[in-house]
Amino acid sequence: MNIGLFGGTFDPIHHGHTALAQGAQEQFQLGCIHFVPANVPPHKQRHVIASYFHRYAMVALATMNEKAFVPSLLEAPAECTAIAVTGKKGQAEPTKPGANYSIDTVRRLKQTLKKSDHLFFLIGIDAFKDIATWHEAEALFRECEFIVASRPGYSLADVANALPEKLRPKSAVTKPFVKQPAKGDLVLPGATVHLLENVHKDISATAIRDAVAAKKPLTKLVDAAVADYIKKMGLYRSR
Repeated sequence: MNIGLFGGTFDPIHHGHTALAQGAQEQFQLGCIHFVPANVPPHKQRHVIASYFHRYAMVALATMNEKAFVPSLLEAPAECTAIAVTGKKGQAEPTKPGANYSIDTVRRLKQTLKKSDHLFFLIGIDAFKDIATWHEAEALFRECEFIVASRPGYSLADVANALPEKLRPKSAVTKPFVKQPAKGDLVLPGATVHLLENVHKDISATAIRDAVAAKKPLTKLVDAAVADYIKKMGLYRSR
């Protein structure tokens, strides 16, 4: 089976996220996509974000009508994971959470898969441009293939140049790609990147949080169940 892993802060999950997942599912015949909210996102540790439990709940609501979309506890707080596994509280000592690194999540997920399963890592191109700064980035490309949601303004050269230094083609190789839009497949020694077109939606979590604070409707931005949850729980009211 082809399996997708879609991680992120999901603060909150929105139509842009689900459009990416639906596009990837259709184009690459993904039998299952794990949506993995990060407990402690490595690149956002200085930012105030909603609690893991709220963000996980919103992911569960946004994915409940898609059989292949699975809300995942792979990056849940340790005490939450213990309760989910044992059904009892107090099975894990609370500790100061460390950052959730995608390489660790991918390896944990692969331990549960069959050898015949094929793992794809889903990501938007704005996040992908910083992939070289990620923890053990080279190893991440060895563990799985990437599906990158493209959008206008990015070239195939931008994608190639975003790769970790040791996987990055020489400038002479990427120069002809500068005028080519980011589409198709980029297959290099140690890295396989598939570009997913026509799924980009001009929606950001920041814009959603601003809309809530301004008491504007969220209908076009998030799933109705997520909008109801945000309202019911009083999330994002102050910015």
